[in-house]
Amino acid sequence: MPIYKKKNKDESVWVVRIFLGRDENGKQKFHKKIIKGTKKEAVTYETKKLRERDLGISIESTNTTLNKYLDEWLDKAAKHRLRERTFEDYKEYLKRYVRHVIGSKKLCDLKPLDIQKLYTDLLERNLSARTVRYAHAVLSSALKQAVKWQILVVNPCDAVDLPKQQRTEMNALTPAEATKFLEAARTDKWYVIFSLALATGMRPEEYLGLQWKDLNFDTGTMIVRRALVWKRKGGGWSLQEPKTSQSRRTIPLPVSVLKELREHRRKQNEERLSIGAEYQNNDFIFAGEFGTPILASNLFRRHFQPIITKLVEEGKLKKKIRLYDLRHSCATLLLSAGENPKVVSERLGHASIILTLDVYSHVLPDMQKSATEKIEKMLFSKNM
Repeated sequence: MPIYKKKNKDESVWVVRIFLGRDENGKQKFHKKIIKGTKKEAVTYETKKLRERDLGISIESTNTTLNKYLDEWLDKAAKHRLRERTFEDYKEYLKRYVRHVIGSKKLCDLKPLDIQKLYTDLLERNLSARTVRYAHAVLSSALKQAVKWQILVVNPCDAVDLPKQQRTEMNALTPAEATKFLEAARTDKWYVIFSLALATGMRPEEYLGLQWKDLNFDTGTMIVRRALVWKRKGGGWSLQEPKTSQSRRTIPLPVSVLKELREHRRKQNEERLSIGAEYQNNDFIFAGEFGTPILASNLFRRHFQPIITKLVEEGKLKKKIRLYDLRHSCATLLLSAGENPKVVSERLGHASIILTLDVYSHVLPDMQKSATEKIEKMLFSKNM
């Protein structure tokens, strides 16, 4: 009897009983569910579960909590497909924003409303839309895997509304400001880093992970094939694959930058010989006193920030910029000068030209104006 009234109870209580097969000992297995309501509601539940059973989806109730499932997902799925830094980010976001709020809920009982309330709470704590959307991406990825593993029928994250992400204002140096910056940075120990970053548009983790074998002085090119990644906890560093497959690229270098790199190598060799056996020869182009890699935060705080602060105080820059903004400046300068967006996209190592045009859309109006002037000159100047 698949549906029957529960004995000694009110008539509005029904028991749904679905046969699941037999275990290894030949004992029959059933899925049972108590439905408080009408018989029609019990029949609806039975029909849904029978369909799931026929599709091969597990319908057995489970006491597995979201936290327990996330542990399993991180260990069995995420760890083996994510870069180490990304994996650590996923763990941190789940710990900081998800686990303590809804982690104790049974996975099978998790509803879109629970997740929506979580996101609302995060926003009310004055966290940015970007943070909420990233937390959503991590949680959704985990629950999408639960659907693939036939633990869940649907991903509850698919039915929530996300906050609109506000595009942050792009900070980039004008040609005049870039020139002033390089002039002010020339006396700094790491001028060569700043000039390379501004000329190539590399990400900080890319140029700080460069090794001398990546530089070809004969062809004047630099190959980006790895990124320097620092562990969030416990210190330590590693060289990993770049952010995307397009991030692995070859970039021609300006003659002036090549000249600076030659002089930098000469000085580095002298320092290495003077230090002797204590020097760790990791082949880094940019290394600390004893050959160890440079931490981007130290580069910013001890070298870049003082230069920028002084320029702002002197009125030579409108506002302070980040180290990463040298990358934005490179792209903006090239696009403003009329360089093909496809070339700029490849130089930056973007996944697609669409991303480049979206990120640097603020440059497009000037490009359109230039295009209009060229059309005027080609087609109509003779008629004037």
